[in-house]
Amino acid sequence: MRWTRPSLAVIAAALLATSCSAGAGSTGGAAGAGAAGAAGAAAKETSPLTATLGTEQQSAGPAPAVPGARAGGTVNVYNSVEFRHLDPQKVYAGAAYNASLLWGRQLTQYQVVDGKATLVGDLATDTGTPADGGRTWTYRLKPGVAWEDGQPITAQDVKYGIERSFGKGYEVGPPYWPQWLTGAPDYEAARARYAGPQDGDLAAIETPDERTVVFHFPQPQADVPYMAAQSSSSPVRRDKDTGTEYDRRPFATGPYRIVEHVQNTRMVLERNPYWKAESDPIRHQYPERFVFTYGKEALNLNQEILSGRDGGADATTASDTLSPELYQTADTDPKAKDLVVSGRQGAFVTQLVINNERVPDVEVRKALHLAYPRRQARQVQGGARTGELATTLSSPALIDWQAYDLLPAKPEGDPEAAKAQLAKAKQAPGSLSYAYRNTPNGQRVAQVLVDGFAKAGITVVPKPIDPKAFLDEVHRADSPYDLFEETSSVDWPTPSTLIPFSFDGRAGSDINSARYRNPEVDKEIDRINGIGEPRAKAKELYALEQTVMKDLPVLPFAYPTVNQLRGSNLGGAFIHPIYGTVSLAWLYLKS
Repeated sequence: MRWTRPSLAVIAAALLATSCSAGAGSTGGAAGAGAAGAAGAAAKETSPLTATLGTEQQSAGPAPAVPGARAGGTVNVYNSVEFRHLDPQKVYAGAAYNASLLWGRQLTQYQVVDGKATLVGDLATDTGTPADGGRTWTYRLKPGVAWEDGQPITAQDVKYGIERSFGKGYEVGPPYWPQWLTGAPDYEAARARYAGPQDGDLAAIETPDERTVVFHFPQPQADVPYMAAQSSSSPVRRDKDTGTEYDRRPFATGPYRIVEHVQNTRMVLERNPYWKAESDPIRHQYPERFVFTYGKEALNLNQEILSGRDGGADATTASDTLSPELYQTADTDPKAKDLVVSGRQGAFVTQLVINNERVPDVEVRKALHLAYPRRQARQVQGGARTGELATTLSSPALIDWQAYDLLPAKPEGDPEAAKAQLAKAKQAPGSLSYAYRNTPNGQRVAQVLVDGFAKAGITVVPKPIDPKAFLDEVHRADSPYDLFEETSSVDWPTPSTLIPFSFDGRAGSDINSARYRNPEVDKEIDRINGIGEPRAKAKELYALEQTVMKDLPVLPFAYPTVNQLRGSNLGGAFIHPIYGTVSLAWLYLKS
């Protein structure tokens, strides 16, 4: 990035020299993965990786070539369930982000070389130019970038795409643009000030010409380059905006375009003839086609990839991980072991989420924490290879991360300590409902929790949910569930998007999934958001994290490692250090 003010340059260098995200390791031989280590090392180590700010030259393109890559063929992508959203302003999950790099581009994006992520300009010439103490940010689009029909991508398309994120139905996506551009405390307050393109022009975004976008913020915003990499920063062309149908087939700006999509069944991508490699520092266009297949059981699709049958040799998964039933095979069979692609799952943390509206007594939540059979829950999911047991809300992969354990608990659970804690509750719960994805893995974990909590006198009633409906069910405002497991991440390698969004009592249940309400925490969020120096802001946010954890709104479970499979004929597979799944945009077929 080309910083224009020395003070900001110093801040950026200090921040990004130590900022980090997930580890990237691969046994698939990808140039992107480098030598970050095998699955065992990834599971044991909690060391940060560097993430650097790219220069204008690094932003120019083309992407660094993958050694040994060849062009041609069809890559098969298997997923047990389809992505929740494809509309770029609604995408808000790592696997969907990662897959959407095939057909979508943003102002900035992460270039990955040897497992290390560099934030560079994608559609933009660099990662942005700040002014007015970070209240104004300017981006220039590269010349010659085009839509799938050959029409140029314009600054007005970028503005329209971001304006869409204010609209009704788009609250499922990141809230940052609406809040930052209006100065509102939450998404609903932002919508009250501007409700989307139907309200006309959003004055906070200027487009003085077809290649220039200028953002004006009421408050300083140091993290705009990161937000510019989010899918919600993607352009949308007004004449191609099909409303809810856009969630099925967004118009392409990346190296591939969607030519067929039968929801929950199949999606086919073909090369976009108007994508130019010389303008794209992120992606490749090696395969001719990608065919996504949805609906198979995770175990079955993993077995197909391991065996190479029915197209499995040319396949990988978009988000499904190596099934626990196949761990022994992967550990003992050298050929199978070579097909496992492993790495830390971004800056993700897995937690047992407690609905604080339904379980308001902190003493009950403390009892759950003490009784939680973490070790057993991890064991039925694959043991240590699935990740390290966690004690914090934030991931060790973040800048200046601080370790703590405010209420030490035995990894196997401590029923007697939990019973003593429960005796302090004003009213012990009769039973608690536990929602889980109705998959073999979900069923195993559910049984472990039922048995473990029962030893402490806590009755847990398991509630299976169709995996396709799980997120909608547990996040809806009137959700009837007391507990559920969730793996989530900050949106970039700083703590700026953890407490201020996931634990802000003014946020809706789609973001504040624990329904945590603490007015004092909300006041601190407002104060900290006014801090313009990133390292000082991070320090205050980590202190606030510990304040939140005294209330135990969620129970940390693990810093997860991800293990996925790639077919024997598939090259270029590695775990993306930011998005935490196999990176499809680097894949190629060996023959």
